[in-house]
Amino acid sequence: MQRINYARDIQPLSAFRKAASALIDQVQRTHRPLVLTRNGKSAAVVIDAGDFERLMERLELLEDIHLARAQAERGETVPHDQALDYLTSRLGT
Repeated sequence: MQRINYARDIQPLSAFRKAASALIDQVQRTHRPLVLTRNGKSAAVVIDAGDFERLMERLELLEDIHLARAQAERGETVPHDQALDYLTSRLGT
């Protein structure tokens, strides 16, 4: 996903209503989010569906890393060979 181009990627909701299809095409073509405003304030963001999916995957990975670090700091770890044995038995290999 590209960074927002402030000159092109901020639109009032009224403009989005009039040109929704073209603006969605722009989002899909440029992979830049589109910020919609209402009464001069940001109200919503439109992003490409594939970009959203990748963003959610990254967020989940970051949350997993954060959780793992916190568990390690609390000493909630297992030796590598024990973890490998557990995973091998779960995967059936």
